[in-house]
Amino acid sequence: MNSTKSRRKVAITSTENGDSGDKLDQLLLSSAISNGEDLSPFIRKTFASGKPETLLHHLRHFCRSKEAEIEEVCKVHYQDFIMAVDDLRSLLSGVESLKSSISNSNSQLQSVAGPLLTSLDSFIEARNKCQNIALAIQSLQICVKLMEICSRANFHMSKSNFYMALKCIDSIERDFIHKTPSSTLRRMLEKNIPAVRAHIERKISKEFGDWLVEIRTVSRNLGQVAIGQASAGRQREEELRIRQRQAEEQSRLSVRDTVYALEEEEDDGYFVGNDGNDVYGNGGTATANAANAALGFDLTPLYRSYHIHQTLGLEDGFKKYYFENRKLQLTSDFQVSSMTPFLESHQTFFAQIAGFFIVEDRVLRTGGGLITKMEVENLWDIAVSKMCSVLEDQFSRMRTANHLLLIKDYVSLLGVTLRRYGYSVDALLDVLNKHRDKYHELLLSDCRMQVAEALAADKFQQMWMNKEYEYSMNVLSFQIQTSDIVPAFPYIAPFSSTVPDCCRIVRSFVEDSVSFMSHGGQLDFYDVVKKYLDRLLTEVLDDALLKLISTSISGVNQAMVVAANMAVFERACDFFFRHAAKLSGLPLRMVERSRRQFPLTKARDAAEEMLSSLLKKKVDGFMTLIENVNWMIDEQPQNENEYVNEVIIFLETLLSTAQQILPGQVLNRVLQDVLAHISETIVNFLVGESVKKFSLNAVMGIDVDIKVLEQFAENQASLVSEEEANQLKKALVEARQLVNLLLSNNPENFLNPVIRERSYNALDYRKVAIISEKLKDPSERLFGTFGSRGYKQNPKKKSLDSLIKRLKDVN
Repeated sequence: MNSTKSRRKVAITSTENGDSGDKLDQLLLSSAISNGEDLSPFIRKTFASGKPETLLHHLRHFCRSKEAEIEEVCKVHYQDFIMAVDDLRSLLSGVESLKSSISNSNSQLQSVAGPLLTSLDSFIEARNKCQNIALAIQSLQICVKLMEICSRANFHMSKSNFYMALKCIDSIERDFIHKTPSSTLRRMLEKNIPAVRAHIERKISKEFGDWLVEIRTVSRNLGQVAIGQASAGRQREEELRIRQRQAEEQSRLSVRDTVYALEEEEDDGYFVGNDGNDVYGNGGTATANAANAALGFDLTPLYRSYHIHQTLGLEDGFKKYYFENRKLQLTSDFQVSSMTPFLESHQTFFAQIAGFFIVEDRVLRTGGGLITKMEVENLWDIAVSKMCSVLEDQFSRMRTANHLLLIKDYVSLLGVTLRRYGYSVDALLDVLNKHRDKYHELLLSDCRMQVAEALAADKFQQMWMNKEYEYSMNVLSFQIQTSDIVPAFPYIAPFSSTVPDCCRIVRSFVEDSVSFMSHGGQLDFYDVVKKYLDRLLTEVLDDALLKLISTSISGVNQAMVVAANMAVFERACDFFFRHAAKLSGLPLRMVERSRRQFPLTKARDAAEEMLSSLLKKKVDGFMTLIENVNWMIDEQPQNENEYVNEVIIFLETLLSTAQQILPGQVLNRVLQDVLAHISETIVNFLVGESVKKFSLNAVMGIDVDIKVLEQFAENQASLVSEEEANQLKKALVEARQLVNLLLSNNPENFLNPVIRERSYNALDYRKVAIISEKLKDPSERLFGTFGSRGYKQNPKKKSLDSLIKRLKDVN
């Protein structure tokens, strides 16, 4: 019972009379029974002690103690049971009344619910019919929508709008095919949808194949237009630099170090993507779109194919297919035909490549992942490697500088074009720079032939210019004019046609050299251009002029024209280096500070030497008249000898022509050489065997001749400077010092080192010894009588004899 279940365990307690063993055993047994413990230990202990009566006694005592407790519990529960029975009896009477009430209520419910159940059955039947009708309507609506989508798909198919058709098919498969109530319609769709997909895939593949064929032509045209725009931009830059140089020149001439500014023109921009975004320039969208439209640069077929393959779940395969086809196209573009010269096909070749990568750049930016940046870079690496190989091969075969320059210019334009789209072109520029020396060697070879032709065509006559444009073309364009005043026409230039012809060749060389060095990645290339310009002037032009002078000059007029040409070339060379600096973007003041030696020095010296040599030959013809001089004349002559008159007439006639052609400095050097030759000829004639002896009066006659020549030299001060006129006079120094020595009162002073260095430094003591002996006249009238014992010897004669004796000792 509940009271029994809730009975707690009895704990062992000690009593005050704990010395009673029986009492303790009773308590232990009672506790074990109460706790439900095993009694076998107690039983074994009892039988072991031989006192089972004690155990029985304890058990009976425990039973008696529990009987009273049990009785008390039974009394309590019996009272509760009596009360429960009373409650049940009262409840039974209530149940009977409730039963009667429920029966009455049931009868009433049955009578009332009968009509309602009939109405409910009618409602359920009507509801089922309505549900069936709604289901039929829903099925019809699904079928109608399905047929509308099918009709729309057929419409898109008829318009070749395959992407929208696939969208319709995807909608059918996703939203309708599993809901279609018509099994016939479902089977039809399941059968035709794969066929439609296969048809679309075939159509798109064909369209993509046609696009791949068409894009090659489009790429070539696109590349040509893009490179043309780069060329136009380069031309605008050149024009801007020309205006900048003109402004710098004007500023330098007016006010030094004046600050000036030029307004730069805006760039027209470059090609843009199909999305219209101008990513490579400002304000170029309209121009680029117009160019794209004109070229038919349309990526719609490609993107439509890509999107359709995405819809078909073939995106990765299409990407791979596209990349491999474009790679194959790029490889085929590098097949250089051996039937067509590369010079004729190089523009098409490089334009095709430029267009190819412009298209790929557009696909990369607007293709939605059709091609990756890494794949484009791989294609570009392949293209750069192939282009470098082709250029190396073609450049190695070229033998004409102009051909190499044409290809280099176009390749540099290709580099400019593709650099704007983010491609690295350093490898191409390295190939161009690698062939810089070869190009200049070819250019020097071409110029060598041109210079030879120009010199061969020269008639050694002064140029006639009848019009101002001829003067501008042949003189002003090379800055070789000596005055800023335009001369009257017709104008006779102080040079032959060789000068402007060679100047044009050199100027063309400079421009070609700068053109090759420009746009090659090297900003400061003036030193390179100057190095090759030096070689052109020293190795080509100078050598050609030397050859011309040594082989083709036969007359004084020709030599005079060539010498005049060299003077003009000296001014032209300054122009060449300034022109190279201008084209190289170097400030002119830096070139002016580093002026260098005239590079045609050998030819100039040879020309002047040739002119002097021819003039000396002419003079020698007149100097033969010196043989007609009376060397033993008894009287002092009052006038110059005949040979001097002839020489003076020749020199004055020469000057009348030479001063119109030769610059003063050249004329001074030539005249100085000729006069020195005349002086040397006079001295050598006195030394030679033709003159056995001569009188002092003859020496006075030579003195008159030299004075005439000195007067001629002084008269040239109007043509040259006074200092240069003095130099002309000094050219006669040997003859003058010899005459002064022979006419001096104390010729022995020649042996004094101080006096000789001051007054006779141009004389050779050997010649003085020979000539002095010839002046030893045995006539008493001149030197006295050596045989008379009381005659006093002439001091001058004595000094001369002493000089002769001492000179003999020296010899």
